[in-house]
Amino acid sequence: MTNSSNTARPDMYRFHNGTKSPLPFEAAEYEARLEELRERMEAAGVAAAVFTSMHNIAYYSGFLYCAFGRPYGLVVTDTDCVTVSAGIDAGQPWRRSFADNITYTDWQRDNYWRAILSITGKGAVIGYEGDHLTLMQRDKLEDFLEPTVMVDLFDTTMRQRMHKSPAEIALIRQGAQVADVGGYAIREAVKIGAREIDIAMAGRDAMELEIAKRFPDAEYRDTWVWFQSGLNTDGAHNPVTSRQIERGDILSLNTFPMISAYYTALERTLFAGEVDSASLKIWEANVAAHELGISLLKPGVSCADVTLQINAFLEERDLLQYRTFGYGHSFGVLSHFYGREAGLELREDIDTVLEPGMVISMEPMLTLAADQPGAGGYREHDILVITDDGNDNITGYPFGPEFNVVG
Repeated sequence: MTNSSNTARPDMYRFHNGTKSPLPFEAAEYEARLEELRERMEAAGVAAAVFTSMHNIAYYSGFLYCAFGRPYGLVVTDTDCVTVSAGIDAGQPWRRSFADNITYTDWQRDNYWRAILSITGKGAVIGYEGDHLTLMQRDKLEDFLEPTVMVDLFDTTMRQRMHKSPAEIALIRQGAQVADVGGYAIREAVKIGAREIDIAMAGRDAMELEIAKRFPDAEYRDTWVWFQSGLNTDGAHNPVTSRQIERGDILSLNTFPMISAYYTALERTLFAGEVDSASLKIWEANVAAHELGISLLKPGVSCADVTLQINAFLEERDLLQYRTFGYGHSFGVLSHFYGREAGLELREDIDTVLEPGMVISMEPMLTLAADQPGAGGYREHDILVITDDGNDNITGYPFGPEFNVVG
C-alpha cells in the first residue's frame, strides 16, 4: 500500500520531545548490559540484533512498549542502540529509554521495517528472537533487510538476563517488600462474606501507593492481585471472581507488584476463620516441602536436582500426584504479559546449575480435587537470591497455619 502524497509524509522521523526521564537504573547499568550483549553478538558473528520482545527491549533500553497491535523494536549494532516505535506514542519511547529512538509512521505499510533497515542496512548478519518473532514478521525481515544469515539470539540473551546485577537485585528486593505490603493489606481485608474482587483491590491499591512512594519518578502500570477462594484456588493463575468468602474456605493470596518491567510476587495459602484437619495435613506437608526447597537453593546445585529432591519428599507422603507445575522460576524483566527465563526453572528437564546472582522462587503447589478431603490449591512462594554460600530469602510475609488462618 502506497500513499500518493508520500513526499509530505515521511516514513520515519526522530521526535525527541522534552528531556530524558529518570530510568530505573543508572546509565552505567545499561552500558554494561550492552557491552555484554555486543560481546555475545560478536561471538555469534552477528552485526545487528533486531529485538522485538517487550522483555529484551526493556532490558537493554529501559523502554517497555505497549503494542496494541503495532510492532516495536530495538536495534543494536556495534555503535548504535535505537528503539523503533509507533507514532501514537510520540516522544515517550525516547524519554523513557537509554537509547536513541526512531518513530515510524503509518502513512504506508511496513514503515516499521524501513526504519529498522535505516539502522541495519541490507545484507548483514542479523540476530533475532526465535521465541518471539512471528512467521509473518520473519518473512518481512528477510524481504526488507535481505540478511546474509539469521542467527537466533533467544538463548544467549536469556542466559545474560538470568544473572542479575547488584542494581537489579536491589530493585527486586524492593519489589518483594512491596509484595509483602500487598499481602498484609489482603490479610486485613479478608472477612467472611467479602468478595474476592474487593479483597484483591485492597491489595493492589496498597501496592500501587507503596510503589509510588518508593519510586516517585517511575511510570505505574500492570501491578495486580489474584485472590482466590474455594474451588477457584485450584489453578495458580485463575482470575479473580465476585465469589463471597465462606467460613472454612481455603484462600490463595497472590500479590504481583510491577516496577519498571520488573516482576516480583508473594503467594500464600490462607484459610477463612478455621481449617479442618484434612486440609491442615495437606497444608503442613506443602509448607514442609517449601522449607525443604528453600534449604536446597544454593550455588552448585542444578535445577533438576532440587526438583527431584522435592519430588522424593512428596512421594514419601503419597502427595506427588497432586503437584501441578515446577517448583520455581527466575525473576527479572518478566510478567504475565511478557518474558520468561525458561533456562532457570525448577523442573526435571532443566539442568542449569545455580550461581550467585541468580534470583529464583520456591513455590511448591498441591491441588486436590473438589471431591477429596482437603480439596483446594495449596501454594507458598518466596523469592531467593542465590549467594556465595546459600541464599537470601527476600520475602518477609510469614507462611503457614499459625499466621494465616484469618478473618
